[in-house]
Amino acid sequence: MPFAVHLTDAAAHDLEKIGDYIARHDGPRRAPDVLSRIEQAFQALSELPARGSYPEELLEFGIREYREVFFKPYRIIYRVKDEDVYVSVIADGRRDMRALLEQRLLGI
Repeated sequence: MPFAVHLTDAAAHDLEKIGDYIARHDGPRRAPDVLSRIEQAFQALSELPARGSYPEELLEFGIREYREVFFKPYRIIYRVKDEDVYVSVIADGRRDMRALLEQRLLGI
């Protein structure tokens, strides 16, 4: 039975910002393709959510609650609870991910 994949409000906002950025800088035709491929990553999570690795930035704090998968250059950070996958962050991995994860997931 597949897991249900849910985007937090913040992750949905991330996805919208990514689409807007690509449409502005790479062209409006490229954005739907990239967003579709990110959504394919969500589908893969529904089938095998434990496949992701633990984000290094969170392991430094001893946190193993979150996992990540990549659609380069994007990192998709999520957690699994019961039969659900909750996507918390979708971000360009070239960003300062440590600061982003500390702020968004740890409230630091």
